[in-house]
Amino acid sequence: MSDPVNHPEHYTASSIECIDAIRAALTPEEWRGYIKGNAIKYCWREKLKGGDQDLAKAVWYLTHLHQ
Repeated sequence: MSDPVNHPEHYTASSIECIDAIRAALTPEEWRGYIKGNAIKYCWREKLKGGDQDLAKAVWYLTHLHQ
């Protein structure tokens, strides 16, 4: 079953999730900026594109800041 917020199919098609590869490639400071930037992006566009799903994605990013 597809989960477009927590595990989108287009990011989980290989043996490692894209988000895990990105985190491994970044310093802790870069990771924090990446997370904040994505949360801002999803909040910014929610009324014009993804609605509640975009807000859920923003929350997803913020909850992964310290994981």
